[in-house]
Amino acid sequence: MSPAASKMHPDELDIDAALVGRLVAEQFPEWAGLPVKQVVSAGTENAMYRLGDDMVVRLPRLPGGAGDVVKEQRWLPRLAPHLPLAVPVPLAEGAPGQGYALPWGVFRWLDGDNVYDAPLGGDPELADAAVELGRFVAALRKVDAVGGPPSWRGGPLTDDEHVRAAIRDLGGDGTVDGDTATAVWEDALRLPHWDGAPVWLHGDLLPGNLLARGGRLSAVIDFGGLGTGDPAADVLAAWAVFDAGSRPLFREAADVDDATWARGRGWALYFGLTAEHHYRVSNPVLAAVGHRAVSEALADGE
Repeated sequence: MSPAASKMHPDELDIDAALVGRLVAEQFPEWAGLPVKQVVSAGTENAMYRLGDDMVVRLPRLPGGAGDVVKEQRWLPRLAPHLPLAVPVPLAEGAPGQGYALPWGVFRWLDGDNVYDAPLGGDPELADAAVELGRFVAALRKVDAVGGPPSWRGGPLTDDEHVRAAIRDLGGDGTVDGDTATAVWEDALRLPHWDGAPVWLHGDLLPGNLLARGGRLSAVIDFGGLGTGDPAADVLAAWAVFDAGSRPLFREAADVDDATWARGRGWALYFGLTAEHHYRVSNPVLAAVGHRAVSEALADGE
């Protein structure tokens, strides 16, 4: 897995453990001197550094990431009491300083292994996780969303040009079945759009953002995509995380209608194709997650 601080985008900010230590010492002197250690991650939006034994510092990698910090600090404490799995607990919000131009956050450390690095086993682990994550999606959707910010995955499927470019390139080298991918993508574009009131969604329910302990799903992390909109984007977990045997359990627990489920498959295809296409070199972990999502989504219709 690529180190969190290795750059995947040309406009990424310079972040390292020394910078984090200086920021903490300057703004939170009570934590000055605690060890700072990079958390290895395939995340593309934030760098993470463990602070002592009980905390983690999260810093946006990209110039446009300031809003994510403010959003997590404001909304996670309001959502957490309604959710059946643990979520990050904000402890402090840091300000720009030491040459770093964005706000940043300190959170309580959540123990567990992400389910990409430590995959859940077969039954009953995967089945249990499907039920637990489905319940999480359903519970999040039911929280009052009035005043919530729009999620960047909360609207209809778009970006047709990039998807078709991914299909062309990945199909050309035999990575995917281009004809099948095109047909499924075109079917997804024809689906009716969400016409209900916006609901809360995590927006990025991928294996690296799910923690497990002792073979049981225990926490959901990385709420940079948190917001309101169409719940279908959270349904993409059915193909990005689960398999043909556990997927129906997730669907039942998530309690979504047929149209939302179909749009979720479209989101899985969209995410998978664009992630594998864009990150094949710079982030092979995310590319692998994307490849799996595409494979599951295409196989699901056979």
